[in-house]
Amino acid sequence: MQTEPVRYVPPVYRPPSEAQSLILPVTDGCSWNRCTFCEMYTDPHKRFRPRGESEILETLRRCGEEYGDAIKRIFLADGDAMTLSTRRLATVLEAIRRELPSVRRVSSYCLPRNLRNKSAADLKDLADLGLSLVYVGAESGDDEVLARVKKGETYDSTLDSLGKLAEAGIKRSVMILNGLGGRTLSRQHALNSAALMNAAQPEYLATLVVSFPDGDERLRRDFPDFEALDVVELMREMETLISALDLKRTIFRSDHASNWLVLKGTLGADKPRLLETLRSAIAAPEAARLRPAWARGL
Repeated sequence: MQTEPVRYVPPVYRPPSEAQSLILPVTDGCSWNRCTFCEMYTDPHKRFRPRGESEILETLRRCGEEYGDAIKRIFLADGDAMTLSTRRLATVLEAIRRELPSVRRVSSYCLPRNLRNKSAADLKDLADLGLSLVYVGAESGDDEVLARVKKGETYDSTLDSLGKLAEAGIKRSVMILNGLGGRTLSRQHALNSAALMNAAQPEYLATLVVSFPDGDERLRRDFPDFEALDVVELMREMETLISALDLKRTIFRSDHASNWLVLKGTLGADKPRLLETLRSAIAAPEAARLRPAWARGL
């Protein structure tokens, strides 16, 4: 019998910056779940399904009773809560305001495809109800890389979604996967990802390193010539990416546990410092403050 107010279906994932948030599942799994680089939601028990509206509302009621004003942030889980209809999302956001009035930020993962049937006006309605930040897994701005890894998106589809979010006043935290193009597509992956970010000008940009804790067999079915980059090659790709970025006021983070080298700053103000750090680490990796292999993970 469930005694906790929130029912979780493990494993549960959330962005690093949501460590202090209440993780509120409104869906289980990922509605796309075909990306060959991702195994986060491939377990049979993580098959995609929307949570019932009555369960979500009861969860929020119980959280309000048990935690009250202690909850300041909520992250809507699982992989792409934004696939729910505007009406369903509005119902959840209204319930958050009613049951947990101290919440100051509501956020969610978001696939670009989630917004194809949502207008900027729809998103503005959700923003007015409290949705203030979404994490968009762009992964790459290169169409060849995106096709090879079965992302189901293109440069244009991602840019269109990021534009709708900006028009609605919802902050965007975009994720790019360092190393996703392997050795053969590394340079175009970096340059076209930079072009996408330059066009979108997101509020936040994060890079993670593509990782295969259970092996890369799924990826190789459609990307048979994939060769993973070594640590120095990953840093060279990052140097190419950052060199090509022309961002005005984007907060940049490369501090996820998958990254070997931690980088933080604001682009473009800190671009020279970040490049200097990268170039020093590339020239002398043994002297750089790299994260040890045992400390890395998803």
